[in-house]
Amino acid sequence: MNKLLRILKHRWFDERDTKRALKPDVVQRLRQRVAASERAHSGEIRLCVEAGLPLSYLWRGLTARDRAVTMFGKLRVWDTEQNNGVLIYLLLAERRIEIVADRGLNASAMRPTIACHSASGTRCARPRSATISIARSASSR
Repeated sequence: MNKLLRILKHRWFDERDTKRALKPDVVQRLRQRVAASERAHSGEIRLCVEAGLPLSYLWRGLTARDRAVTMFGKLRVWDTEQNNGVLIYLLLAERRIEIVADRGLNASAMRPTIACHSASGTRCARPRSATISIARSASSR
């Protein structure tokens, strides 16, 4: 995609789009699923939803994955006793879902979940259902 078009697309989206995509009832359901999941294991699951990438990321040609890794650090998802934090990052402007897992998680255990949701939810028009589905799958691990 042309750099200018990508910048315009990301600047077009704002916080209102985030609220429109994830209504309060959906946010509450996600919170409940994450809380239930965290009661069943020692890990920490964080959801991060952004409408668009910051201008500095767009100018340098960085990806949703780059932003997800940055947010993993900024939100201190890595700061768990057993290094088992998971960030589920949703970027509305590109309809992308990125999952960043800490080094304490068994990578082979996460791979089927990531592959399943990359195929069905990553570029879909239904970010709510894809995000809820990922949260549900993470709680079964």
